[in-house]
Amino acid sequence: MATLTSSFPSPPPPILFRRPHAFSSSPMIPVLRHRLRYHRRRLLTSLASAVRQDSATWTQTPLTHISPASAEPSLFHVVLDVSDSPDLAAAFTSPGQYVQLRIPATAEKPSFLAIASPPSLAASEGRFEFLVKKVAGSTAEALCGLERGDVVEVAGVMGKGFDVARISQPDLFQTVLIFATGSGISPIRSLIESGFNANQRSDVRLYYGARNLQRMAYQDRFKDWEGTGVRIVPVLSQPDDSWKGERGYVQAVFSKAKQILNPSSTGAVLCGHKQMAEVCYLLRFDVGLVCIHICHFSLL
Repeated sequence: MATLTSSFPSPPPPILFRRPHAFSSSPMIPVLRHRLRYHRRRLLTSLASAVRQDSATWTQTPLTHISPASAEPSLFHVVLDVSDSPDLAAAFTSPGQYVQLRIPATAEKPSFLAIASPPSLAASEGRFEFLVKKVAGSTAEALCGLERGDVVEVAGVMGKGFDVARISQPDLFQTVLIFATGSGISPIRSLIESGFNANQRSDVRLYYGARNLQRMAYQDRFKDWEGTGVRIVPVLSQPDDSWKGERGYVQAVFSKAKQILNPSSTGAVLCGHKQMAEVCYLLRFDVGLVCIHICHFSLL
């Protein structure tokens, strides 16, 4: 199984696993090693990020749209006009890439935000679209309080994005599993709307988790996404009594369903909370995955 991922502020290298031998050591050992490597990378990344903030070239861009992206205004749809910065627009080439964003004359640290729109929109219309989670005391919160015409600063496009080439041949990867929670759906939107031949595959599923429908973004896009061959599986952790769909957490729903006929021809994409990614990491032993590459998005 191949898994496409990206993380902020810099993507980790692929992690390859083989199905464990019956007499191999406990599966928790590679998990602990993975966590140690993760925390070491986070420390080094934080130091590197501080250096980058001082040396980065910041481009001023105006907001052309900002509005709530869910019924409960914890997520916001934000659009930046980058048409006057063709180099910035051209640098966005792959779903899963992100930018640093800050608000001039504020003391808040910059936020790292995944670009939610597909690269084609930047190329044709000079727009970056984002799904921003409003978090108290952060640049993201201040951004959600701005208005059309206000100016923010962006420090280039970062990361390699999803390595879509790894699953580019539908005949070799007939199954693609996508997992997203909360604002982690942002780069997944970019992936789906960029296209990866989903309609030429036998099984493409998006497990999308949120607390409730009032906190679930992009519901107005579900029909279009399903039209491209992606089956949407909404999962609510705290739904009301009227909800008839899946309940709980995406990793539990997937673990219950599984339905992977051939792990070696299955690709996966994960974006969301670290806990979700780590649990799915462990599921490789239950499903018998051949190859997996898991990390998580930190969207602030």
